[in-house]
Amino acid sequence: MTPLTVFFRTLMKTSAIFIGATAVILHPSLDWSSSRAVTAQQSPAEGAVDGLVAALKDTDAGVRRQAAAALGQLANARAVPGLVDALKDADASVRERAIEALGGIGDPRAATGLVAALKDASPAIRGRAASALGELEERAGVEPLMAATRDSSTEVRRRSAKALGNIADPRALETLTSLLKDQDAGVRRAAAGALAAISGDDTHRSSMRGPHPSPHPNPNPNPNPRPGGGVREH
Repeated sequence: MTPLTVFFRTLMKTSAIFIGATAVILHPSLDWSSSRAVTAQQSPAEGAVDGLVAALKDTDAGVRRQAAAALGQLANARAVPGLVDALKDADASVRERAIEALGGIGDPRAATGLVAALKDASPAIRGRAASALGELEERAGVEPLMAATRDSSTEVRRRSAKALGNIADPRALETLTSLLKDQDAGVRRAAAGALAAISGDDTHRSSMRGPHPSPHPNPNPNPNPRPGGGVREH
């Protein structure tokens, strides 16, 4: 291992946010084997993101975990493809940080990878994937989240219900209603909140349309033509 590599890995473990920018400053033409080359034409921010994406392939799980967390803090959509790939990492903590980062970035390209993570072997990962899909508010996640409300983990069911409330798609109404009978009180509360969110959203949309116009409008705004406006007394 060269001294330069040791230097970079040490920096990533202690302060992952700055490793990409440091790479650009110290060696602008450095070729990161698993990502696009960092060139002098890139801004320091782009170089930082590319360096961190490359670090997602590091042999050390701690470096990969720190890189994913740092990318989440930078919240740059440039990192989305690399973070989606990290959802397949062998280390659960790396997958967890990648999910958190993708949820924070909010790019719809992450939806497919997050849907796949709903079937992860770890209940914690499945639950975080559900929450991240809710943050994306992507309707592509509605049906997978509806299926996830039947998960054996109460945490996954709770997070899935809450995510469906965030997305506010009426397709989830029946599923959420059935969750009101879930054995876990936390799941029932999440379902109730989600139902309120979806129903409130529907009500808001209806109110925005305004009242329906009368099919037979009265052309005379004053139906009583008498000047006095009253009824003649006898």
